Parts: sequence; structure tokens; C-alpha cells
Amino acid sequence: MDRTGVTWKEFGEEHLAALAGLAEACLAVDGGLPLFARTPLLRARLLQTRTLGDWHAGDLVAAVGVGTGRAPATATGLVHPAWRGRGLGGRLLDWAGEQAGDADLLVTTETWSPDAEALFTARGFARTFLEWVLRHDLDTLPDVPAPDGVRLEPAALGPELFDTYRASFAERPGFAAPEPDEWLGELRDDDGYRPELSLIARAADGTAVGFVNVIDDWIDQVGVVPGWRGRRAGAYLVAEALRGLAGAGAGAAWLCVNDDNPAAGLYRRLGFRDAGRRARYLRRARIR
Repeated sequence: MDRTGVTWKEFGEEHLAALAGLAEACLAVDGGLPLFARTPLLRARLLQTRTLGDWHAGDLVAAVGVGTGRAPATATGLVHPAWRGRGLGGRLLDWAGEQAGDADLLVTTETWSPDAEALFTARGFARTFLEWVLRHDLDTLPDVPAPDGVRLEPAALGPELFDTYRASFAERPGFAAPEPDEWLGELRDDDGYRPELSLIARAADGTAVGFVNVIDDWIDQVGVVPGWRGRRAGAYLVAEALRGLAGAGAGAAWLCVNDDNPAAGLYRRLGFRDAGRRARYLRRARIR
């Protein structure tokens, strides 16, 4: 036990309930990705090669997991809101750096806060990614008229859907198209994929001009081919996906959008509200 009154020790699979409680406490204050409090993402982010938890009177008040099996090394950490300002976050981050050794270290946070950013910056990390988490309460739905000549139909998992995705995102800086079988296979294998709510938009001549994929209660991806941007196709796709989710009994819909993506303005006009952020930070290893 140190002078803060906490005991430092490893955690594991048997502590998933405590990790979920810690994640929920952070999400309640900071916002962020609600999926973080669920077992699959907790395992992926925190049950890594090495773990360190801070315990006080039997409660987990801070935790970090570090993955060292690939480059860069990865880490995710949390400090309970009631225990912030006592140096726990800095100690966990320094420990993660020690585990990474001579490797670059990539830190992912699913519950971003300004104080966390200040800590990462002070420790020599540079932010490489920042994304808004948006929530839509489905009690009020947007009314978006169909663009002239456009009709929607359920999206079939096949080459046309992939080609529409690739055409929609090809101009995005840094875009690297996956193999069609890989992209389609990830959707097909996802238990939450909802083919009945995922849509493809067609022009009057039958050409696919946009798509939306829905996973669980999430608008997972939305894309419109370049020639159809600015013609309400994206807004129409999202509005109809929201209508489908509401009709299926969902109370809220979610999506994530990059901090500098102009589509964020569209989503907010459609009724989405900010529900936190998630981010990544990279520290390059010192050259010796």
C-alpha cells in the first residue's frame, strides 16, 4: 500500500465486473464510447499482456493494461473520477511506458477528458486521433425527403455494397481499401449486424449512390459516392436508418465521427447530440 492508501496489483479475467464498474463511472462523468463498459471491449483494451490495478478497500479505483506483443506497444488506462488529482494516472502511464521499453507506445482512451489530454501531453504523447461519440434519442425523428429519383432497399452483403463503400471513401486522406472478402466478412461475422436496417441508395437508373450499415443500435458506416454529395442522399440514408431503429424498439441510436469530419454537422442537424469523445496518443521511443 502506498501513501495514497491504494494497493497495486495485477488484475485479470476474474475482475471483469470491477473493470466494468470503473469504466461506467468514467463514462458517466466524461462521456465516451458506451461499448467500453461491455465485456468484449474491456477484454480487448484492458486484459492485455501486462496489467496493473489500484485497489482501495476492495474497490478498483484505477487500472491500465499494456500490450507488448506488437509494434507499437498499446495501452489503455482509467482512473475513477473520485480518485483523480492524486497522481494515479501519471503513475499508471509511467508504468505503461516502462512495460513498452524501447517500443513506441500507443495509448487509447475511450473516455476522453481535457485533464487526460494534459497528462498525455506532459508525458510526451502526441494526439493522433480524436473522434466524437454522438447519441440520438429516437423519440423525435428527422423528416428528410427522398432526393429526386432515389430509392432505398436493404443492402445485400456482396460486391456492389463493397464497391459503393470503396467509391464513397476513396478520396478520404489515408484511405486504404481492404480486400472485399475481408470487409464483407467482418460484417457477415458480426452478430450485431442488422441487414434488415442496413440500406443501399439507388439513383433512377439503378446505380448504387450510397449506403448505410447498422450494427446493433449503431450507425456503423455511412457513405455517398462523390457525384451524389450535397443532394441529401446521406441525410436520407441516416434518417431512414433511424426510423428503422425506432421501429425495431431501440431507445437511442449511436455513431462515431472523426473530429475534423464535416459530416458531424449533418449528424447534429439530424438530431444527434454530443456524448463524449475517444482518442489515441502516440509517444515515439527515444533513439539511443
